[in-house]
Amino acid sequence: MSDLASKAADNLRKIRASKPLIHNITNFVVMNMTANVLLATGASPVMAHAENEVEEMVSFAGALVLNIGTLTDTWLASMLKAGKKATALGRPLVLDPVGAGATALRTAAAKDILAGTSVSVVRGNASEILSLADRKTSGKGVDAAHSVDDAETVAAELAVTLQTTLAITGPVDLVTDGSRTVRIANGHPLMPLVTGTGCSATAVIGAFLAVDADPVSAAATALAFFGIAGEEAGARAKGPGSFLVHLLDALYLLTPEEVMMRCRISLHEAR
Repeated sequence: MSDLASKAADNLRKIRASKPLIHNITNFVVMNMTANVLLATGASPVMAHAENEVEEMVSFAGALVLNIGTLTDTWLASMLKAGKKATALGRPLVLDPVGAGATALRTAAAKDILAGTSVSVVRGNASEILSLADRKTSGKGVDAAHSVDDAETVAAELAVTLQTTLAITGPVDLVTDGSRTVRIANGHPLMPLVTGTGCSATAVIGAFLAVDADPVSAAATALAFFGIAGEEAGARAKGPGSFLVHLLDALYLLTPEEVMMRCRISLHEAR
């Protein structure tokens, strides 16, 4: 726990010192919020989805974030092209399979990206993650119909099969690569009531991956940092509207030392 807490502080320092460029091909609903969250964290966001420029943009980036929230065939082609370029260059790639399991298009798109690229981290809710394992799900659009506990065993197996790290967010987040499982207990109940908090958490994982080569460590420390910011915002907010403003302020104002002291991370390694 103390090692990951120290790593969270160290990763935040590195982001603020280096300001890594994070290339996002994300959805219309969250584009502005995602950019502001990355800026407040200390990273530099770019939103570029034109198929004839994504390869060039990826070559400049510290990480690539793919989010299928407002998916079209054209955007999927851009995502695959960018993802293959990131894979060829060895750039970390984060996938947010928004709504996977709800429609055939979304589920197939997420699986196509996983099959055609080297994804470092998949960040989703429990229902989205379960859908990638071909388990029967009942996701309601982008909302989860399963708990993190429902997905834990499947996620550990799936992480090994896909050779990636899975980050499942909920009241207590879970990150696993199949051999290591981390639980992160930071966060606030208002977070699910603001559109884009999950997508923004995915983007923050991208920023942490740009400075931390270990996907489990990067994802866990990013979620702890984002959850602590949520706690700060929730303590000051009167509702979802003011929560969003306070969240951006908290992301900007949190110090590495505060993050290290307030992380609630537990690590379990399989024997």
